[in-house]
Amino acid sequence: MEEQNRNKETAPGEARRPSSVEEAEAAIEAVLFAMGDSVELGRIAKAIGHDTETTRRILNHMMEKYNTKDRGIHIVELENAYQMCTKQEYYDYLVNIAMQPKKAVLTDVMMETLSIIAYKQPVTKQEIDKIRGVKSDHAVNKLVEYNLVQELGRLDAPGRPIVFGTTEEFLRNFGVDSTDNLPEISPVKMEDFRAEVEEEMQIKLDV
Repeated sequence: MEEQNRNKETAPGEARRPSSVEEAEAAIEAVLFAMGDSVELGRIAKAIGHDTETTRRILNHMMEKYNTKDRGIHIVELENAYQMCTKQEYYDYLVNIAMQPKKAVLTDVMMETLSIIAYKQPVTKQEIDKIRGVKSDHAVNKLVEYNLVQELGRLDAPGRPIVFGTTEEFLRNFGVDSTDNLPEISPVKMEDFRAEVEEEMQIKLDV
């Protein structure tokens, strides 16, 4: 008997069929939430190990439940495919969250570039590139986007290159009242910067 039960277990790569309607609905909900975009009926059916008609009935039942209950989401059918979407009456809340400023996430390259700008300002991209040994356009552009770095004007030199410096937002984020009060960079940290640049250059060469 035990051997027969083992034989009934799901084979590798084979969809495990839910043991109840509730589990099937939970599985479909997980699939639609994870995928984000619309998912074809056939793919959903294959995922839960049911035929398309049974899967369609389960989906229709789910759609009815989402529409009758006080939920912020619902399931819509789009040309024999299904997608989980936000209900229209809750769009205002999405707008409110979208308008909130995103927290800047600084990579090691961006932190290194920001440090050079903070300690060398006003500084041009060419000077930053010379110190780092690699191009810094992307890092500088992201720092400007995050309002940590700003254009201070143009240098009175051939080509009139733009010079960059830090912003008040930079001071607030790093807890200093003036760039004059920035902590000194230790020789160890400078060696770390050099090592990171050398590693980045090696990666570019390998590519």
